[in-house]
Amino acid sequence: MTITNFLQNFVQYLTEAFARIFGPNDDEYPSIGIQPFEGEPYERASEAEW
Repeated sequence: MTITNFLQNFVQYLTEAFARIFGPNDDEYPSIGIQPFEGEPYERASEAEW
């Protein structure tokens, strides 16, 4: 592998990483909105109950 190939691959690696970090999101989460809480809140047991 020559130095020019190495430099070209290195620069390509950095630019792809930069584009991935600062590019638009490609997340495909469903737009379902806020979900209501259904359940009981956690209450920590006191030391005497153990």
